[in-house]
Amino acid sequence: MATELIHLGFSNILAVNRVVAIVSPNSAPSKRMILEAKKKGLIIDMTNGRRTKAVLVLDTGHTVLAAIAPETIAGRVATSRDGNPKADPIEEMAL
Repeated sequence: MATELIHLGFSNILAVNRVVAIVSPNSAPSKRMILEAKKKGLIIDMTNGRRTKAVLVLDTGHTVLAAIAPETIAGRVATSRDGNPKADPIEEMAL
């Protein structure tokens, strides 16, 4: 299985096949998840000081903070998989 990489902005690249979930950082459970990851040393901050718009949970237990929206990340994954952008990347990812 080849490693699939996407660009998360600010020269940051992520291996998409390691991602388990992409969540919004605004809910209380995701904020607790971020705090726990910081305590355990499992946080990867790819925001370059910008506001966190997406939280990605990896299969290794790491938590990645991104400065781009979850919809944008899903669109980039869909584009990288078949070369053309989808009208609704979230529905395509569910298939």
